[in-house]
Amino acid sequence: MKNAAYTEIVKNFNEDPDMLIEARDVCMTFKMPTERIDNLKEFAIKFIKHKIRYQKLEVLKDVNLSVARGESLALIGRNGAGKSTLLKILAGIVTPTSGLVLTKGNTVPLLKLGAGFDMNASGKENIFLNGAMMGFSRREMLKKYDSIVEFSELKNFMNVPLKNYSSGMISRLGFAIAVDVNPDLMLIDEVLGVGDIPFRNKCAAKIDELKTNGTTFIVVSHSMSQILTLCQKAVYLENGIVKMQGNVNEVAKAYVSDCEKLGIKTQK
Repeated sequence: MKNAAYTEIVKNFNEDPDMLIEARDVCMTFKMPTERIDNLKEFAIKFIKHKIRYQKLEVLKDVNLSVARGESLALIGRNGAGKSTLLKILAGIVTPTSGLVLTKGNTVPLLKLGAGFDMNASGKENIFLNGAMMGFSRREMLKKYDSIVEFSELKNFMNVPLKNYSSGMISRLGFAIAVDVNPDLMLIDEVLGVGDIPFRNKCAAKIDELKTNGTTFIVVSHSMSQILTLCQKAVYLENGIVKMQGNVNEVAKAYVSDCEKLGIKTQK
């Protein structure tokens, strides 16, 4: 019965040019060892003897959401609610235990700036490497190269191996590459505070430009001001379950109210 329903959902999703993400009945369960294993040798011995015991940890339970083009979504909730796991599932990095996830368009995940970089390669080489990982040819990245370098403000370091970059420089380069490809959908996990204040302001202006040009955002952030600025809708997760979803102002207000009842301060 569910497979027949999924077939209809897939058909409708593929026929609707405005839909970018459809997630139905998404569950994620991790197997966690019940005891601490300190080294690989001990793990191998216990694995061979079938002495490793696991317990199941349900991170997400029957999550449903839809995101249309130009309709940005915030994922909010306390630490451990399942926000980052859901974002990784939507990015295609993690496969859910069960459920249906459909995505469409050019998607750029900003989950950790610099993820996928080769630290022994130069900044210039990493621009082309990252571009290839996102599906762009060398010719296409050549057209983008100058604007990426200009935005990152790392012109004098392009031939330097990334292992000699500071973490801030790596973040700058990662952000510059990500925003220059003009994605249909951008997935952001707590990475908007990049660099010093002038560079952060430049990043915020670029995000506003992308939003104006139609880029859709799915954002994980504890900053209510960022969420209210970027998003129209929100999903409030609690212990892996969708507690509330809808208008971002209403959902954020409910989340802040719940936190205040527990004596937890939220970021403005």
